[in-house]
Amino acid sequence: MVPIKLLVLSNPAAHHLRLLDHLKESADIQVGNTPEFINAHAPSADVILVGSYEGDLLRTAFPLAKHVRWVHSLSAGVEKIVFAELAECGVPLTNGRGVFTPALAEFAIASILYFAKDLRALVQNQQAGKWKQFDIELIQGQTLGIVGYGDIGRESARLAHALGMKLVAVRRNTALSDQDSILDRVFPPDALREMLALSDFVLVTTPLTPETRGMIGEAEFSAMKSTAVIINLGRGPVIVESALIAALAAKTIRGAALDVFDEEPLPEGHPFYRLENVLLSPHSADHTVGWADLATRLFLDNFERFRNGQPLRNIVDKKAGY
Repeated sequence: MVPIKLLVLSNPAAHHLRLLDHLKESADIQVGNTPEFINAHAPSADVILVGSYEGDLLRTAFPLAKHVRWVHSLSAGVEKIVFAELAECGVPLTNGRGVFTPALAEFAIASILYFAKDLRALVQNQQAGKWKQFDIELIQGQTLGIVGYGDIGRESARLAHALGMKLVAVRRNTALSDQDSILDRVFPPDALREMLALSDFVLVTTPLTPETRGMIGEAEFSAMKSTAVIINLGRGPVIVESALIAALAAKTIRGAALDVFDEEPLPEGHPFYRLENVLLSPHSADHTVGWADLATRLFLDNFERFRNGQPLRNIVDKKAGY
């Protein structure tokens, strides 16, 4: 059998790529991230594997890859790699959806507890050598509103339900949640503000698409409770950053836990660094130990499916963007 030509757009030194050794008998593997490498190997590629941060390289490689039959992204988010030529052609795109779900759901719960138990105050008092008692909140009975009820949203809801929280969600197709026993209520996108007004904590996990870009702005923050906390684990531009900063600075909402931002790395001197009501993660909420290995193993499973003519996992709707 002729080996499948696998083009890997990545830093060749990436440690997780050692797992591709499992494919040596069935694939001709070429790994690189330079223009010269792409020009040399893209024209013969059957499969393209896109490293987590190598979306720009695909734009260069894809027009040259006249024989490509499948593209896979190690990342779950694909907004940086879906461009017109890829979206409009018949080549399937798959992604790392599901690999990062448990880690992100755990971070969502950690963020809720961080604010409910005021862990910042505990650390500050300990560092200052102060014995200062204060009241903390139960999250049991409080309402978690979820914007984007996909894999991450559902797993977060499952954990929150186990802790006694009430659950509401916004999703594009509300009928998909008709049989969801843990949701108290589901809202269509045009009822977002109504859901926000009910929520003590708001978890944003929606992918970035033209429809979701800027969907939470000044009007949405005005609809939220003054005691509410927003948690963004989706993509930074889903929230209007200037509106969020204004709401946090004026304390018209209680706080925010943020793992994603408009610009990454977050620039030095950015207001988020100094706002005391912000829990800031440098886009590492899904970086569990061995996270890249997990993403690569998902690709290996899909590669076997591709090689054997079986349906691929995690097919992306390229027009919808997720």
